[in-house]
Amino acid sequence: MKAKVIAEIGINHNGSMELCKDLIMLSKVAGCDYCKIQKREPDVCVPEHQKSVIRNTPWGEMTYLEYKKRLEFSEEQIKELVDFSKNLGITFFASVWDLESVKIMAKYTNISKIPSALITDLELCKAAREAFDTLIVSTGMSSEDEVVKCIEVCDPDVIMHTNSTYPCPPEELNLRYMEHLRARWPKAQIGYSGHEYGLVTTYAAVAMGATWVERHVTMNRNMWGSDQKSSVNPDGLIKIVNGIRAIEQATMYEPGPRKEFAGELEKKKSLRK
Repeated sequence: MKAKVIAEIGINHNGSMELCKDLIMLSKVAGCDYCKIQKREPDVCVPEHQKSVIRNTPWGEMTYLEYKKRLEFSEEQIKELVDFSKNLGITFFASVWDLESVKIMAKYTNISKIPSALITDLELCKAAREAFDTLIVSTGMSSEDEVVKCIEVCDPDVIMHTNSTYPCPPEELNLRYMEHLRARWPKAQIGYSGHEYGLVTTYAAVAMGATWVERHVTMNRNMWGSDQKSSVNPDGLIKIVNGIRAIEQATMYEPGPRKEFAGELEKKKSLRK
């Protein structure tokens, strides 16, 4: 099966439509199947004790709530980004963080994701299942019991293994958890959402059978934002897609007796004259 590749723009657009469109175009040029942002209503999602905390930002001092609102796109902007992506030939969608965001995104796309931080919100999981044809969940920062309850409630089409440490050290990636997910939920597609430095372990996840892959993308890892450092730059995103496609070609045949391919037969012929 050809792996679906998601370019996770997340909040790396920093509230800029221009930057978000640049990242969407990059996702398309790199060969990704999807590009994704995060959609939330800050008044609902930001904890009360954090709302009035003052933050220093590139746009000056502001409360954490004001900062979070600055990163969000309006429904009109969401529609514009969906249409922009459709014209490029790539599917745009969002991770939904609250019930209002489910309602907004369901107007414009039939696919969505429950982020790791929200899989314990079973009301949200159920609402997203009812609203979208394709539902993805991520398993980061969750216990096995929490993962099981989420899956029981929303029966996701795709279960993504992830570790929500940003960035995640290799020894904590635990890629073989995908084997457990595949055995326990054989009807679901199993994916990998990576937050590690480098690309090698993402390639390994594909070789181990991940049929969906997600990596954060940025134009510059030195930009402002909590996710920039654990994102891949444009060159890295292109390498990820090319590497995944090469792995698929290299593993396309079922196990069996050794095959002799045309190039090798030609070499064999030249040496045995």
